[in-house]
Amino acid sequence: MVEEYKVGDMAEKIRVLKETATELKRISGGIQAVDRNVDRILASVRILEINISDLVDIGIEDREG
Repeated sequence: MVEEYKVGDMAEKIRVLKETATELKRISGGIQAVDRNVDRILASVRILEINISDLVDIGIEDREG
């Protein structure tokens, strides 16, 4: 069974997540609970960025099954 990977699409979605979370923190007005949760979201987004760069590093880019 051949897997389907759309690394470019995933990278774009991750970029949008990061942008959205950053904007949420900017408009939070300093609400600590929001800021702390956004920081957690951004940490998870960073892990996703690393995962995607790892796929590119091992030669798995956009591939359709």
